Amino acid sequence: MRSLAALLHAARARLLARRWFFRDCGLPLAGMAAAVLSGRTPAAAEGDATGRPPGPLAPRAPHFPPRARRVISMFQAGAPSHLELFDPKPELVKRGGTLPPADLLEGYRAAFINPQSTLLAPKFAFARHGACGMEMSELLPWTGAIADRICLVRSMRTDAVNHAPAQILMNTGSQQFGRPSFGAWTLYGLGSEAEDLPGYVVLTSATGTSGGASNYGSGFLPTLYGGIPLRNTGDPVLFLANPRGIDREGQRAALDAIHRLNDLALDAVGDPEIASRIQAYEMSFRLQTSAPELMDLSSEPRHVLDRYGIADPAQPGYARNCLLARRLLERGVRFVQLFHEAWDTHGDLVARMRKNAADTDRASAALVADLAERGLLDDTLVTWGGEFGRTPMNQGGSDGRDHHNRAFSMWLAGGGVRAGHVHGATDDFGFNVVSDAVHVHDLNATLLHLLGLDHLRLTVRHQGRDYRLTDVHGDIVKEILA
Repeated sequence: MRSLAALLHAARARLLARRWFFRDCGLPLAGMAAAVLSGRTPAAAEGDATGRPPGPLAPRAPHFPPRARRVISMFQAGAPSHLELFDPKPELVKRGGTLPPADLLEGYRAAFINPQSTLLAPKFAFARHGACGMEMSELLPWTGAIADRICLVRSMRTDAVNHAPAQILMNTGSQQFGRPSFGAWTLYGLGSEAEDLPGYVVLTSATGTSGGASNYGSGFLPTLYGGIPLRNTGDPVLFLANPRGIDREGQRAALDAIHRLNDLALDAVGDPEIASRIQAYEMSFRLQTSAPELMDLSSEPRHVLDRYGIADPAQPGYARNCLLARRLLERGVRFVQLFHEAWDTHGDLVARMRKNAADTDRASAALVADLAERGLLDDTLVTWGGEFGRTPMNQGGSDGRDHHNRAFSMWLAGGGVRAGHVHGATDDFGFNVVSDAVHVHDLNATLLHLLGLDHLRLTVRHQGRDYRLTDVHGDIVKEILA
């Protein structure tokens, strides 16, 4: 039989149980979870008028004064050829059809072609644009018209050589699945200013992405920081409309009851995913009104639709997504990501490049110009680019290029970016970077810096160590800052 001392000890242990402590000592786990999710300590969390701590998506101060407050990422999945778009190579034109120099291929391993394939001359002419004299392909007349607003980086490089891992590396800083995306890190660091829309929205055209949802997921961060895809046809979000017999008042009453139950569970268990679930229910309710209004472009003037190249505002496509991106920013969304997977050109290079440029050039440039005219570009960071470049050697008969991770191009515009500037250079064949290389980690460190976030400090403890977007790498590329 247990002694009285043992019974008293057991009773005392029950009284001091963890759940009792958090429930009865004025430290509710719901508030602590929200504070942790928002990057604050409970002592530092500022309550609202009711004294409740801010929600996990409440706007938060950056580490230092930012140059940009929001992001539009125009991700051209499939890897656009820098040699046909951004990086003129007269020597490659001259030597097309010949074997590459032996020293060029030293230590090189190709993905799908024999490295000894002959050089393929670029298929399109280049011209200078803007007061800055930036050289771009004849395929990009609209982007050429905004040359004085953009920073063209010709010295990008990456580690991966196949689409899915390269896309995931570009968007999450790792080739491994399960890491938070750049958009998720941004939301985690800054919160959202949108009340009736998600803080991170994803729009897709063409065929989606090889990397799938990992390109915009939350990884080991709570799911509420992940990107929310909006559909091109039908309801923007599946099951958004109420079924027959359910009115808005009845739905609100049901959600309030579910919210109270989830609050109790959050107090008892402290699982951050319960906070995510609460947020998801509330956002879904508000989306029933805000999402259809967002997607309806009938209020846009005809001259605006024409500027983007939109003939039918109800027809889905890349141009429509660019206009929707502007509308999302106007409604407080922090991060908008456009995916257009159509740029894989192992063969039929000329026809595919013409089509893809026609599908994306006008709308991409229109978005930048539209933001500038509305006073949004100064504090909006815009990026355009894919996961890697294409080889100077030929693939697919006489009209294709293989994957190439040693050198490629992309452009940036807006908040804090040095406009009308070309950064870095590749060799005479567009094969290797020869000056001012920018690795994916360097790019991400720089973009976070422009958002007022120190990539070394924006960390999350996971599985026993601190993780960040740039892993253990990354240097800020000061030369591309305004």
